[in-house]
Amino acid sequence: MQLVVLGLNHRSAAVEVRERFSFEKNEVESALNRLYEYEKISECVILSTCNRTEIYAVLEDVQSPKAYMLDVLKHLKHADTIDESAFFFYEEKACIEHLFRVSASLDSLVLGEGQILSQLKGAYIAAYSAGFTGTVFNILFQRAIGVGKKVRTNTGIANTPVSVSYTAVNLAEDSLDKPLSEATVLILGAGTMSELTATHLQAKGVKTIFVSNRTFTKAEALAKKFNGQAIKLDHYVEQAEHADIIITSTGAPHYIIGEKEAKRIAALRHGRPIVMIDIAVPRDIDPVVADIEGVYLFNIDALESVVEENKQQREEEAKRAEPIIHEAIDEVLEKFSYLSVRPMMALLTDKADRIRRRELHRALAKLPDISDKERRIIDSMSRMIVRKMLREPMIHFNEIAGTQEEGLYWDLFKDMFNLEKEGSQYEEPH
Repeated sequence: MQLVVLGLNHRSAAVEVRERFSFEKNEVESALNRLYEYEKISECVILSTCNRTEIYAVLEDVQSPKAYMLDVLKHLKHADTIDESAFFFYEEKACIEHLFRVSASLDSLVLGEGQILSQLKGAYIAAYSAGFTGTVFNILFQRAIGVGKKVRTNTGIANTPVSVSYTAVNLAEDSLDKPLSEATVLILGAGTMSELTATHLQAKGVKTIFVSNRTFTKAEALAKKFNGQAIKLDHYVEQAEHADIIITSTGAPHYIIGEKEAKRIAALRHGRPIVMIDIAVPRDIDPVVADIEGVYLFNIDALESVVEENKQQREEEAKRAEPIIHEAIDEVLEKFSYLSVRPMMALLTDKADRIRRRELHRALAKLPDISDKERRIIDSMSRMIVRKMLREPMIHFNEIAGTQEEGLYWDLFKDMFNLEKEGSQYEEPH
C-alpha cells in the first residue's frame, strides 16, 4: 500500500486557487461517494477548510501516485485544468509528519489556532461514516487527533493570539454574553484587514455577516465571500441595532463612529452590549466611545501590543511541540510495521471487507427508497457472506501455521488474491 496526501494551503496557493478546489460539507460527502469508482483507493479522508484542501489516501499499487491523485482531484472538482505547482504532495513518513503538524496547528495561518483540530476530527468522522477508513487510517487519524490534543495540553501554543485580526476575534468572543456562533457581525470597510477578521470570525462559527463600505460594489464583493449581505454606508447605524460586533477598517481620514453615532447605536440596542473592534490606521472610532455603557471598544494599539507581546512566546511554545510530534510518528511507524507480520488470513479478511464495502455502497446507491432497517439487514448479510466464505480457508491455514507448508500457502494465497505484506514500506532503513 502507499500512504499519500495531496493538498494546497495558504502558503502554496493564492485564495482564488484555493477557492476552486475547496469542498463544502455536502460536497465532501458527495466526493467520498464518488471515490468508490477508484479501485486503487482503499482508504481516503478529505480535509477542506478556508485555508487548505487536503486529500489523504491509501493507494494500492499506483505507479505515479501524485499524477494519479491530481487526476482524482480534477475529477472530483470537475476541473478542466489543474496547476500542479499550487499543490504539495507527501508520501509515507512525510505524509504522517504533515498530518501531525496540521493537527497540532503548526501548519496553520495562525500558529496555534484551535479550529483545525475539530475540522480534522470532522473530516475523519465523515470518511469513517462513509466506509472510507480502514485499519491504516483508523490508526493514523485517531493518533493525529491525539497529537493535536496533547500539543494544546502540554504546551502554551494556544494561549496567546498572534495576529491583530485573530486577537480582535478572541477579545470579541470573551466580551460577548453569547456564543460567537449566535452573533451578528457588521463590518465597516472592505479591505484586507476586514476580510482577515471576518475569516477568523467565520472560522469561529459566525454565520451572519453584514458589510458596509463607501463603495457599495466592494461591500457586495466582500459580503459574497462570507455569504453575507451588503449595507449602504448611510444605513450602518440602523443596521447596528442588530449587530453584536462591529469591525471597522475603512481607511477614512476621520472618525466613522463618533460619540453621537455610538450613543444612538447603544440606545437602539436597549442595553444589549455591543463589541466594537477598530483595526484602522488612522482610527475609525473615537476613543471616547469606550466610556459609553454597553460598548466594548478595542483599537489597533491595544491589539498590536497584545500580538507583539505574545508572538515570540507562541513560537517558543511551538518548539516544545516538535518532540511530541516526532514521538507520535515513531509510535505510528511501529504500529504500521506490525501490519507486515499480521497473519495472512487477516490480510485477506481486510481485502475482502474493502471489496464488500465498495460493492455494498454501489448496491445501496441503486436502492434509495429502502428503509434504514433494510439497509442494516443487507449490510449484515454481506458481512456474513464474507465471513462464511473465509471460514474454511481460515481453519485450514491455522492448521498448517508454523509448518513447512505455511510458506507455500502464503505464496499461493498471495498470488491468488494479490496480497501484500502491508506496512513494510514504513520500516526504517537499517
